Amino acid sequence: MNKVRAIRLGAAAIAAAGVLSACSGNSGTPTPVGSTGSSAAASSSAAQLAPSVPSPLPTDQLVSNPCSALSADQVTQTGLTGAGQADQDQAGPRCMWKSATSTFNYVYISPVTANKNGLSNIYALKAQDAYFEPTTVSGYPAVYASIQDTRSAGNCSLWVGVTDQLAVSVTAQIGSGPNKSNPCPVAERIATAMITHLQSQ
Repeated sequence: MNKVRAIRLGAAAIAAAGVLSACSGNSGTPTPVGSTGSSAAASSSAAQLAPSVPSPLPTDQLVSNPCSALSADQVTQTGLTGAGQADQDQAGPRCMWKSATSTFNYVYISPVTANKNGLSNIYALKAQDAYFEPTTVSGYPAVYASIQDTRSAGNCSLWVGVTDQLAVSVTAQIGSGPNKSNPCPVAERIATAMITHLQSQ
């Protein structure tokens, strides 16, 4: 099984099991539950399938410490709590924040370092996705995509191109509260805050 597909399947399984959640009234992002095929398989075919990133953002700190993706003020303003909990998965480093109001709601930010063609790697595998909806976040190319559509269960995966070589998975998984039936705006709010913070660096 290729690496990116393994990443997506693993994340989708977690989401389906209901382990990850995002915030009711808050924002979040878990492990990639969306489109990312194998780095090897996708890299040759990805080329420049996704729109180019208009103004690449600084990513060194984001990659070395994904919990730095949000400032302390942004964590509070988006309804999250704490400094974030960092770990590593097959896609790369990631950080998880809990909701300030519900223990069932989490968000994850994960720079997908396993892929070298950024958002184009996500585009290369869109045929495998249950949903694939291109969008922009603060002027940056992005796409809502996942190999399983569990949005009605409170899970939404948003992939944002921060450079042409790096995409960031921002996933909201909401287990309770009003946002459970509409989790994607939560992921967008977190992604917007992340871009604002990266632009200030």
